[in-house]
Amino acid sequence: MTLWIVPLTPWLLALLLYGAGRRLRPLALGLSAGVALLLTLAVTGLSLNTGATASYRWSESLMLGLERSMAGDIFAWLVPLVALPVALYAAIHVSQAPRRLVALLLAFVGAMQLLVLASDLLTLLVAWELVGACSWGLILHRWQEEGIPGQAIQAFLVTRLGDLGLYIAAAALFAGTGGFGYAALGDLSGGLLHVAVAGIVLAAAVKSAQLPFSAWLFAAMAGPVPASALLHSATMVAAGTFLLARLAPQLEQAAWFSPLVIFLGLATALAGGLVASFQGHAKRLLAASTSAQYGLMWVAVGAGFPGVALLHAITHACLKAGLFLVAGLAERRVDSYQLADMRLGRQLPGVAALSLVLCLALAGLAPLGAAWSKEQIASAAAELTPWLALGVAMAGGLSALYATRFQRLAFGRSPRRLSSGRPPAWGERVSLAGLALATLMLSILWWRPFSESVAAALGIVLPKEHLWLMVVSLALVALGIGVGLWITRQETREAKPAWQFALAGWFGLPALHQGVADGIMRFAHRLARFDDRVFDAPATHFARGIRGTARGLASGDDRVVDAGLDITARCWQWLADFNARRGEWLADGLPNGLAKGAETGGRWARATQSGQTHHYYTMITVGLGAFFLFLLIGAFL
Repeated sequence: MTLWIVPLTPWLLALLLYGAGRRLRPLALGLSAGVALLLTLAVTGLSLNTGATASYRWSESLMLGLERSMAGDIFAWLVPLVALPVALYAAIHVSQAPRRLVALLLAFVGAMQLLVLASDLLTLLVAWELVGACSWGLILHRWQEEGIPGQAIQAFLVTRLGDLGLYIAAAALFAGTGGFGYAALGDLSGGLLHVAVAGIVLAAAVKSAQLPFSAWLFAAMAGPVPASALLHSATMVAAGTFLLARLAPQLEQAAWFSPLVIFLGLATALAGGLVASFQGHAKRLLAASTSAQYGLMWVAVGAGFPGVALLHAITHACLKAGLFLVAGLAERRVDSYQLADMRLGRQLPGVAALSLVLCLALAGLAPLGAAWSKEQIASAAAELTPWLALGVAMAGGLSALYATRFQRLAFGRSPRRLSSGRPPAWGERVSLAGLALATLMLSILWWRPFSESVAAALGIVLPKEHLWLMVVSLALVALGIGVGLWITRQETREAKPAWQFALAGWFGLPALHQGVADGIMRFAHRLARFDDRVFDAPATHFARGIRGTARGLASGDDRVVDAGLDITARCWQWLADFNARRGEWLADGLPNGLAKGAETGGRWARATQSGQTHHYYTMITVGLGAFFLFLLIGAFL
């Protein structure tokens, strides 16, 4: 079975579900999507076992290719597994066009499958564009609501800026090697190598929301909850980190690659942690934490342990998708994403318990799996310098702080009694419980024989663990939890100081991104006007001239040709009438005249037959006179 069937399966099933799911009720729609994703998983397993590569020749010089890799195999399983509960949740939770949303989620899975199996930059570009288009469609799902189109276009334009880096990298690779294959990156050298690496790092940084591009995640929060859950867990935002981990051996040829990736990752982890710690919007808090967690993965890649980054991507995907589902259930209860409006522990005790599991994992509290992978990142950083490891540990402490703050504000106890909103449906609870159970099961990674066997099976090199680092890291986690509990000990709606607003708002980056997006749109409008005036105007005037000429010719045709035809027709009509009259005279008048002459001759002949001799003498005399007259005329002629 060819590898192409892996991305094609969810695409075909998305079309089928969208076309045939018109009359399905929400639960049936969700179960159908679940069956589609299970089928995708089955096809993925069969394809990965039977084929290592696949290719399609586009032209004489261009070829698209797929290839198995350690990173690709991990994500080929991870994406549909995480999408399974999210799709079921989406069909039940979203009331507005759920069929379109679920079909888009399936199509998104197909685009990601193509991306993670790509073996060259050309195929990657195709998949990259498909992922961007699907994410734009998901964010714009409620396009009728005010403000959402603007948020969607902001997220789309910022991520498109990063896409330019990938195009530049592909051009540099083709110019240097004549091909687009990942393996050809190893043949690059000199300036083209640096251009290609810089382009890939730019594309990955924007996609994974690393500084200074992190704030587009806030704009992406305009999408529905299931879209956010999938974008932030295993697809859109994960694509950039996946690309770095996939190509790390080739990219490390550029000496500046590792230091830059470490700097961006650590800066984003710390900044994202601060933003999440002061953010009052539930989804935006989770978005900032996504940026911070992917920053930690970047540190692992830069430290030379891309496999560790992939393991943290797995643990993070399960917990982050679950937390977004939690945010959606809480919002449905209070009709707001503001954490200050929640404290739903009494109203949603089951959801609160599941959220607690997910938040403790996000906090990095042992023995949950996400804590193990975070400690592996700290150990990887320690391979370079203890200071870097301490920076990772501090970012982990911030994770504990904002995870505690989210749990306490969302599901703390409150004397208020809320009666609005509906309780979670059965399908929503099952989806959330599935992700929480997966998070709990990943705790087995703390069992060293298991984690080492998994790493060996995947070909992942684990860093050496340091007891002092683990003690410091866990102490910072405990400190973060303590601070989180202290700052949320009571309900408060007091106005926050300006510096907190600045921190919660990504230090003004959203405004900067909005300004960039507005500037791009203004530039595009000016280009459009320039195009209208310079290129389109001559063609428009020429077309208008042609149209005027045609109208003139048409008018002349009406006046001259049609008039000539009219006169000709009238002439022929007159001739026809004249001929009719003359024909009537010839046809009727001549026979009538002859008949009358014959009648007169007959009467005259009868008159001469009177028996009187003087009549006969008179006739003889007239005849002789006529005879001699004819002779005389003949003599003169």
